[in-house]
Amino acid sequence: MLRRTLLAGLAALSLTACGGGGGAAADPNVLTVAATAVPHAEILEHVKPALAKEGVTLEVRTFNDYVQPNVQVAEGRILVNYFQTKPYLDGFNAARGTKLLTLAGIHVEPLGAYSRKWKTLAALPKGAVVAIPNDSSTTGRALTLLAKAGLIRLKNPADPLATVGDIVDNPRGLVFRELEAATLPRVLDQVDMGLINTNYALDAKLDPTRDALTIEGKDSPYVNYLVGLAPAARDPRVVKLIAALRSDDVKAFIAQKYKGAVIPAF
Repeated sequence: MLRRTLLAGLAALSLTACGGGGGAAADPNVLTVAATAVPHAEILEHVKPALAKEGVTLEVRTFNDYVQPNVQVAEGRILVNYFQTKPYLDGFNAARGTKLLTLAGIHVEPLGAYSRKWKTLAALPKGAVVAIPNDSSTTGRALTLLAKAGLIRLKNPADPLATVGDIVDNPRGLVFRELEAATLPRVLDQVDMGLINTNYALDAKLDPTRDALTIEGKDSPYVNYLVGLAPAARDPRVVKLIAALRSDDVKAFIAQKYKGAVIPAF
């Protein structure tokens, strides 16, 4: 009897561990997605009714950093996440030894430069302190934007993983502070300029189309993807989610709500 009880308990534990989080083991119609708040979680909330009609109950778990959503998916606690670009994912996989894959490209969030002290790039003084994201892919992205704006020159302008050490010309003597992306809006008053991801800019009530001193164009290669392990691509719930996220309805929602600050990638 004791042996049967232990085996039953282990079986139940196994089912819980393999469910992909959010009660998916108990109810195969539930799909949990890890996301950052703006715009990812907002877009996911928008497609909830459409997915419900398809028999999928969508649960959105919101995170305020870029690491835990990947850790949760890599460890099988959550099936998929929606918050990142491929260069960031590639860097994460290389650093952590994970095997996360891009499943579908959904939108682009142009990276922008913001300041509470200066109205234009031309007004930036010599020795201005510029805060940039400290994750490798976004560091390179920020430096590329500054190079295109003529503020610096890079050894290889096409290198998506360029670092501050790759700056070969810095005529204004800009001083760079590399900080976690999520903290950049909070330190904007303490620096001359910050390079901020649009999701965090929107969350901080900044308007990228109005407030950015310079911003990536519509040709930005930094698409935000739905991401998961290989089996997720074949999961019927995920297939339905991808169809909903890449629908004309979502394209219209993004255009109406974000007014150019977020751009559909389909």
